[in-house]
Amino acid sequence: MEQLEFGDALRTSKNAMPKEIASPLLNNGATVLPSVTVNCYNLELRDGNGFIGDRANRQAFQQKLENCRQLVCKGGRDPLGDTATEEMSKKQIDALLNGKNLEASALILGAIEEYAAEFAYVLQTFLKDERWKETQRIVVGGGLKDSAFCELAIARAMVRLKSEGLMIELVPIAHHPDDAGLLGAAHLMHSWMLNGYDGILAVDIGGANIRAGVVETRLEEHSDLSKARVWKSHLWRYGDEPTSRKGAVAKLTDMLGKLIDKAVKENFSLAPLIGVACPGVIEADGSIARGAQNLPGGNWERDGFNLTNELAQAFPKIGNHDTLVLMHNDGVVQGLSQIPFVQDVKHWGIVTIGTGFGNTNMPPDKTIKKKG
Repeated sequence: MEQLEFGDALRTSKNAMPKEIASPLLNNGATVLPSVTVNCYNLELRDGNGFIGDRANRQAFQQKLENCRQLVCKGGRDPLGDTATEEMSKKQIDALLNGKNLEASALILGAIEEYAAEFAYVLQTFLKDERWKETQRIVVGGGLKDSAFCELAIARAMVRLKSEGLMIELVPIAHHPDDAGLLGAAHLMHSWMLNGYDGILAVDIGGANIRAGVVETRLEEHSDLSKARVWKSHLWRYGDEPTSRKGAVAKLTDMLGKLIDKAVKENFSLAPLIGVACPGVIEADGSIARGAQNLPGGNWERDGFNLTNELAQAFPKIGNHDTLVLMHNDGVVQGLSQIPFVQDVKHWGIVTIGTGFGNTNMPPDKTIKKKG
C-alpha cells in the first residue's frame, strides 16, 4: 500500500452476505469486492500544515533523524558517522539502533520517539473521521515497516494512543510488504475464478519500482487464501533509469511474459487473470483519476491512458481463455492480503508507511471469509 503520501488504509469488518451473490460483476477500483466492501480510500485529510499523512511518511522519519543528528553535532562528533541521512538504509539504521554504540542508539531512539508522536497524531486524526470510528486494530504495512526501528515506532505510537484513551491495537502486516502487494491481488477475484488453477499473475506498481509476480493460491490447503504465497516474481527499479510511459508498459509486459513462459515450462496452471495494484484513484474503466503523477514516464492520468487495456491487449488470452485484468489502488490491494488474519476483530484498518500517504476504509459488517 507506497506512492501515496503516508500509506494506505483499509477498514473492514464482518459480513453476513456472500459477495458472490451480492456483486457478481467486478470492476476496476470497485467499492464492492468479493470479501470486503470499500467505504472509502485515499482520504486527503488536511490540517494547517497541509496533508496529514506528510507528517508520518518515510521522509518524515528521515527528517526527524536528521534533526537529531544536527543537534548532537553541536556538541561533538556525529555518532552515526559520515553517511548522509537520506542515504542510510533500513539495515544500517537497525544495526546502529541495536549496536554497542549507546550514543548512536540513543540518538535513533530519540528520532523514533518524535516520529511515533507524529504517527500517533496522524492515526488519531483518521480515527476521528466518521468512516474510521470504532476501529479496533490498525495493521501497518509499506516498505518502511520492514525494519526494527519502524516496528519500535509502531509500538510506541500504540502506547501513545492508549494513553489518550484509545483502545487500539497496532500490528505489523503479516506478509513482507513486497509480497503483500502481490498477494492482495488474489482477493480482488471471486473464489470461483481461482478454483481449478494453481495461481494468478499480479503486478504491484510503487513509487520507485514495479514488481510482477505469480501468486500461488494454495486453495487446497486453506480456502481463505491464508496460505497463498508468491511463487515467482521479477522486480524492476525504474527509479534507477530514465524511461517513458510506453517504455514502462513494455518492460512490465516483458516481465509478465517471462512469468507466463516460466509457468508453462513448470506446468503451473495460471488462471486467465491479472491483478494490478497501482497508486491513485482508480476508475471503473481502468483509468486513473488522480494520484499517479509520479509514475515512470510522466503522468499516467493523461492522454486517455489505460493500463488495464494495455495489458489486456498484450495478453488477450492466458491458456485457452480470455484474460481479465483488474486494477485497484495499491494500498487497498496490500490491505486485502491481510483479510485472513483479521477475522477476530469487527473493525480494522491498514496504513502503509512509504513515500506517500493514502487510505481505505471498510464499513461495518462487510468482511467474510473466502469460500472454496
